Amino acid sequence: MRLLITSDTHLPKRAKQLPAPLLAEIPRADVVLHAGDWVDTATLDLLESRSRRLLGVHGNNDGPALRARLPEVAYADLGGLRFGVVHETGAAQGREARCAARFPDLDVLVFGHSHIPWDATAATGLRLLNPGSPTDRRRQPHRTYMTATVADGRLRDVELHRLPPR
Repeated sequence: MRLLITSDTHLPKRAKQLPAPLLAEIPRADVVLHAGDWVDTATLDLLESRSRRLLGVHGNNDGPALRARLPEVAYADLGGLRFGVVHETGAAQGREARCAARFPDLDVLVFGHSHIPWDATAATGLRLLNPGSPTDRRRQPHRTYMTATVADGRLRDVELHRLPPR
């Protein structure tokens, strides 16, 4: 099972459209995970129409229309792994322990908000992934998103994709 993981698209404020490499990944993915801060419903509509399956949440910059369509936290069993998606997880310091305590039944937690790519594992085995942002790099050197595969009940081939400068 191939996953496309993204967050913090902030359209149309941070970019006019999603980057072409990210759009090209959508048909290759069995599941698209989006960790919030869509900002516009057109982006949600686009991903819903092009994705085989979409697992998304709302973020702090998402208004009432998006909040009406998306949960704060989303859960799914994907290939035998228990996934959760949430926008905010708090400060970087203590994140692994805090998330492991908040989500004790998960194998993988995808989050956003910071625009800072993150791949870490808590002492409990919970894997935490933040794909960064494909449209707003903030203080990071690149705009980013992630892909991964789930096979035999294991998360494999987690890859951070760096997008070229605009």
